[in-house]
Amino acid sequence: MSIVKEFKAFAMRGNVVDLAVAVVIGGAFGKIVSSLVDDIITPAILTPALKAAKLTDLEKLVIPGTAIKYGNFLSQIISFIIVAFALFIIVKAINATKKKDEEAPSAPPAPTKEEVLLTEIRDLLARKG
Repeated sequence: MSIVKEFKAFAMRGNVVDLAVAVVIGGAFGKIVSSLVDDIITPAILTPALKAAKLTDLEKLVIPGTAIKYGNFLSQIISFIIVAFALFIIVKAINATKKKDEEAPSAPPAPTKEEVLLTEIRDLLARKG
């Protein structure tokens, strides 16, 4: 088999295509979550905290006389915690929706004609015997 045919067979497998779609959707979802955190949640939480500490920008905090920017590190830690919490809430909501779908049991299937007839025969034999 030629290498082109092998590659085509590999690339067109269902799993590879599904993975490619998941990566693209994951990237788009990541942008949405980043925007939510960077543009909405972080300013809403961090701005009042910075004002209370009488700071204007967390990223400008440095250890005097060094190039160590611990403010940027703190900013990244806070962003990570906010992203992790936002994803936790989103996944929890999705799981709650799935549980509601799973909890609704479907009605058992109606017995077939053969089962109905066999049940009637069984009942008649039980009454006679």
